[in-house]
Amino acid sequence: MTEGYPDHWEADVVLSDGGTAHLRPIRPDDGEMLRAFHGRLSPESIYYRFFSPRPHLSDRDVEHFTTVDHDLRAALIATIGEEMVAVVRYDRLADRPETAEVAFLVEDAHQGRGLGPVLLEHIAAAARERGLRRFVASVLPENRRMTRVFREAGYRAEQRFEEGVIELVLDLEPTETSLEVMTAREHRAESRSIQRLLFPRSVAVIGASRAEHSVGQTVLRNLLAGDFTGPVYPVHPTAVAVAGVRAYASVLEIPDDVDLAVVAVRADAVHEVVQQCASKGVRGLIVVSSGFGEIGEEGRARQEELVRLARAYGMRVVGPNCLGIANTDPDVRLNATLAPTMPGRGPVGFFSQSGALGIAILQRTAERGLGLSTFVSAGNRGDVSGNDLLQYWEEDPATKAVLLYLESLGNPRKFARLARRLGRRKPIVAVKSGRSTQGVPIGHAARALTLPDHAVSALFEQAGVIRVEDISELFDVAQLLAYQPLPAGDRVAIIDNSNSLGLLAQDEAVALGLDVRPRIDLGPEADADDYEAALAAALADDGVDAVVALFTPPTIGGFDVRVPEKIIRLAAEAEKPIAATYLGTEGMPADLRVIGPDGMAAEGSVPSYPSPEDAVRAMAYVIRYAQWRRRPAGTVPNFEDADRERARALVAGWLGAGGGGPVDVTPKQAAELLACYGIEVAAGGGAHSVPTRVVIREDPSFGALVSFGIADETAALLDDRAYRLSPLADVDAAEMIRAIRTAPLLLGHRGAKRVNLKALEELLLRASRLGYDLPEVARLELNPVMADASGVTVRDVTLTLDRPLGPRPELQPRRLT
Repeated sequence: MTEGYPDHWEADVVLSDGGTAHLRPIRPDDGEMLRAFHGRLSPESIYYRFFSPRPHLSDRDVEHFTTVDHDLRAALIATIGEEMVAVVRYDRLADRPETAEVAFLVEDAHQGRGLGPVLLEHIAAAARERGLRRFVASVLPENRRMTRVFREAGYRAEQRFEEGVIELVLDLEPTETSLEVMTAREHRAESRSIQRLLFPRSVAVIGASRAEHSVGQTVLRNLLAGDFTGPVYPVHPTAVAVAGVRAYASVLEIPDDVDLAVVAVRADAVHEVVQQCASKGVRGLIVVSSGFGEIGEEGRARQEELVRLARAYGMRVVGPNCLGIANTDPDVRLNATLAPTMPGRGPVGFFSQSGALGIAILQRTAERGLGLSTFVSAGNRGDVSGNDLLQYWEEDPATKAVLLYLESLGNPRKFARLARRLGRRKPIVAVKSGRSTQGVPIGHAARALTLPDHAVSALFEQAGVIRVEDISELFDVAQLLAYQPLPAGDRVAIIDNSNSLGLLAQDEAVALGLDVRPRIDLGPEADADDYEAALAAALADDGVDAVVALFTPPTIGGFDVRVPEKIIRLAAEAEKPIAATYLGTEGMPADLRVIGPDGMAAEGSVPSYPSPEDAVRAMAYVIRYAQWRRRPAGTVPNFEDADRERARALVAGWLGAGGGGPVDVTPKQAAELLACYGIEVAAGGGAHSVPTRVVIREDPSFGALVSFGIADETAALLDDRAYRLSPLADVDAAEMIRAIRTAPLLLGHRGAKRVNLKALEELLLRASRLGYDLPEVARLELNPVMADASGVTVRDVTLTLDRPLGPRPELQPRRLT
């Protein structure tokens, strides 16, 4: 390793075709690798790069290209396995120290895989870190591929044509367009990488034992029983056949291509298996083996090496210590799991981190008659995570709703970003365990959260995620979202044939804040025609947005068996959701199903709940989600009057050149910084002012974070704070003020004058923007902020600065974490 080697520039990246590569700074010992790379290039690629033939690199060339100082000259290489497949470099111009010449070169066999754009993203980030502001690139006119990479990057660019060469000048400051381009490329690449796992053309089961009920044999039998559409290859060191299928001694002996490998060997043998899969050209791994991070430090090191090796050779990894994956698409019919029961085809995508719980989840899914599109159990989440699945499900036409069982959040800010985008199109329902500790299960490649659980719930709500209490509620909400339309409002009609059941439903609806329409009690003697008339009237009523239909058999005598038929007929034509408590059944009972071509429940099927409270509670979750989805996304104000350059200069001066710890600045200095964003610190606030508190802080998991609440002991005792991610949109600021339990004090409680909400919202927006623009702001507290009808006054401020570990996650180039 060279002196000053910037190891934080190293990254695993996903390419546009779903494969992976490793990026790192070039080193002096890469000479032979560079020669071999150059030797595989076509004459055309060499000419485009050097503007002349250069079939061989001289010793002087190799030394020049591999010896850099990572400042005046820097280079990044992309490797797959043991081979260099691409390189990008910049050379700072002596007469223009903020400008560098940039060039990259991609091996012909790997062109078109997105290496050029991702290399440009990473070298641009490295250059910005070293104080560079512009790149200059000289490109031959016929080199259209390279010209397109620069033009489509989204940076502000100038172009001129001189002496037969196109010269492009790129401003390296990230723009809205460049960030959108980076996000779109990340989305396509990560989605494609998951698609490759879920749609394999062939599967090898490595460790397919002949022992009954062994892990390897279980996966093999499930693949065969599920009627996987491609070939399945058992791998066993000595057996001729396993489960009646010809076996091979190693994956290397399989005569045909292998897309996906299920690894079920001892943990200490996985490394060798991964190397064999790499040599075979396997594209993805499912590691069901245990003995990794969940057993402690030794296992964690083994897990990290597994992921490093797989990614280095272009493979994604599900697991280790996982249940497996499944895809019910009839073109695949993939059940590469340990689960004995697999639900039928349906519109729900399911991600679970727990392997043990995954079996129970699939069992309960099947029992409820809820169909799945795809299922992934990530186990220790060494590589593939819930964020990857969100990327895939966003574009998957077979998935209408997404279910998540989460034990940890690997990249919480990215999760919030992806969930907010996906949630505008498809609902996400999540159970997050660890409420009492916010800890991370042993083995998970994620850090523990530092926020209280109610803050995590608030951030989920900001992103539109429906967070439920437990697995039962997860299914309760899912079955309503999967088969019924979203409600247009919160006005609920309750139809029942039992006064007791109706009252229970009504009480629950009122407690949950729903607008309950006059209840329709049909009485115990109601027949199917009565139900049909009442339901038809409720569905036609413009004052009703959703219906809860309760039906229980009368105490004496039989009941009209035509009731479910009437409900289904009306539900199939309705644009309003219907939830039922039908004879105490749970899930998607056959009587209330619209049967699809595959025999599973189809759209228009009515979910049933064992109790009225369960039905109402599920409807309330769906109503709140529909309200969030209808709300405008809002805009993040830019505040043209903010003096960002002065603010950055002040912060840099106070932190100084040293690398010490946090710095507490004086109140006067803090006020000077706030003034850069139009926030004044002054005495004031009348006798009827309400004291509030605004805190901006840098959270290690979520990044810049805003909290708001009333500034008094009672609010502190109850931890009555609203939380949102920064930068706030205008709708976020408005919601924060109204989200706290003590909000009535600001809204005119008991005849008091309402405070100036617009002024309070603007203060939140300006403080949020300050914290977002300046990652050095470790903690900024405005306390108290006196709010009254005339406006707001910041009475006091405390500010702590610290050096950030790196740029904002959303400004970093794409990488796997």
